[in-house]
Amino acid sequence: MSAVLQAVGLSVRFGGVRAVENVDVTVEEGQLVGLIGPNGAGKTTFVDAITGFVRSTGRVELDGSDLTGMAPHVRARRGLARTWQSTELFDDLTVRENLTVAAERPSFLALAAELVGRRVDESAAADDALEVLGLEPIAEAVPDELTQGQRKLVGVGRAIAMRPRLLCLDEPAAGLDTNESENLGQRLRGIADAGTTTLLIDHDMGLVMSICDRIVVLEFGEVIAAGPPDDVRRDPRVVAAYLGKSDAGAEAAKPASGDPGAVRGRTT
Repeated sequence: MSAVLQAVGLSVRFGGVRAVENVDVTVEEGQLVGLIGPNGAGKTTFVDAITGFVRSTGRVELDGSDLTGMAPHVRARRGLARTWQSTELFDDLTVRENLTVAAERPSFLALAAELVGRRVDESAAADDALEVLGLEPIAEAVPDELTQGQRKLVGVGRAIAMRPRLLCLDEPAAGLDTNESENLGQRLRGIADAGTTTLLIDHDMGLVMSICDRIVVLEFGEVIAAGPPDDVRRDPRVVAAYLGKSDAGAEAAKPASGDPGAVRGRTT
């Protein structure tokens, strides 16, 4: 498989604070990769860095093209889409219209077409996003009529409607109940299986461990483990990061239970 995202030696500092330090992350074509770690580990800062919202050093490549130094909107046009922890929708637009707005990519050719009376139709991308997330029944609803879980899915749908090369999801399951989280997990796995390469940050360890192809674990801005979920779950460094070093030895010595939530304690 070819690499869609390659972050090499990525570092972010805020004054004297080291938020991300020399992080290497690769996401290959069609993969769903989880990025986890205790609170303050640097997960969201890493996504902010690769999408251009904070200054960073190191190198960021998308499909082998260097994005380093590019503005966020340029990276988005290159195919790097993201969601935010807070899902802000256009309250006066329907779900379908929210997705259609996200699918629009202003360009000189699109402007020229509209000037001569030819409207550029972005509805196909919105319809595809509605279908893949199972949102067709609420396509004509407005945000005030939606549950929290539905609002989260619409936020993901807006990013999908951009038809990105890499979809970065920042805590999409935050605030969802167990059933909503499970439904979201199934949808995200389906998105990846359909070909949308995805990087996922989330608090829900059971969700991340059960749907991701690979996991990358950050602590204090550095990568402490990376690999398949089963390997990461059993890594003593990961157990120590989540449970504290005093409990790490006993927890690591326990036989694996097979439970996706086997690593517990502090959440990401």
